Amino acid sequence: MEETRSCSCPYDHPPCQSVIPCKVGEGSSCASCSYENRSRCATCNQGYMLSQGVCRNEVPDSTDHYIGFETDLQDIELRYLLQKRDNRISIHGIFVSNDVRLNNWFDPSWRKRMLLTLKSNKYKSNHVHMLLGMSLQICLTKNSTLDPMLSVYINPFGGSHSESWIMPIDQNNYPDWERTKLDLPYDCYNWTLTLGNKWKTFFETVHFYLRSRIRGPSGTGNGSVYFEPLEYLEPGQNLGYMKINTIQVYGYSMHFDPEAIQDLILQLDYPYTQGSQDSALLQLLEIRDRVNRLSPPGAQPLDLFSCLLRHRLKLSTTDVARIQAALQTFSAKQPNSIEYETTKLCS
Repeated sequence: MEETRSCSCPYDHPPCQSVIPCKVGEGSSCASCSYENRSRCATCNQGYMLSQGVCRNEVPDSTDHYIGFETDLQDIELRYLLQKRDNRISIHGIFVSNDVRLNNWFDPSWRKRMLLTLKSNKYKSNHVHMLLGMSLQICLTKNSTLDPMLSVYINPFGGSHSESWIMPIDQNNYPDWERTKLDLPYDCYNWTLTLGNKWKTFFETVHFYLRSRIRGPSGTGNGSVYFEPLEYLEPGQNLGYMKINTIQVYGYSMHFDPEAIQDLILQLDYPYTQGSQDSALLQLLEIRDRVNRLSPPGAQPLDLFSCLLRHRLKLSTTDVARIQAALQTFSAKQPNSIEYETTKLCS
């Protein structure tokens, strides 16, 4: 009934229970009703799209041709491939260190820094990379009382080391290293960290910091106590040597089209057609949220999207701030939108 804007349906005719009549008003999805059929919408409010006379929530077009995210591998398969150190998920990184040479013994009393980097901006500009796990093979001389300790920092898309985040290993349900003893002449272990699909994240460079502590018997005779080497060492005392035979990261590379994303950004100021600006904003919002969802656990997600714009699209800080502001303004106008705070990572 047009007057009461309501309808009643016979009990035996459920198909008439549909989205009628057309309702117009602030906060409603429908902006105007069809002149020919007053039960159908003709135009929609912002955040909705017209489909067969009904206004539905607007959804972005697929972003897969801009940046990839997914792998077909399940967690059980990933764990098996990581245990086997399968070449199908190994990613070749360039090893860099002034402190350590692979397969060479060294004195582990002082902190050692190593990194694996992909140099994507130079060699693989059309790919971004997902980290699924990593492994090292660490050996100690016989009867050594040293206990290796590793801190790992992840740089997602390039830039300086300060634009990296530290892995919260063995904290808040985050994975811990798994150590497997090897049948070798020395005291050797495989160290494996498995992130899987739950904790996977973008990476460009992985920084490893190796420290050692000394394991000794506790005063009560139960368990062990640990000392930092420099606190415990007497002059001239040697607690053994250490070497790293292998260091490897595992994951997969995904399609990335910086020129196409630049084209999306260009439409914020110079839209091709009426409506193309909203379409571009929707797709950029989708990319932003999917990128930021791959942050490590914490009080709030890291702003990985800004890192992507800065280091893989080479945008200035001013342009990045302008794009983020445009996305926040557009998102606030969308129905059921939920904005979230992020922690700044990249300058």
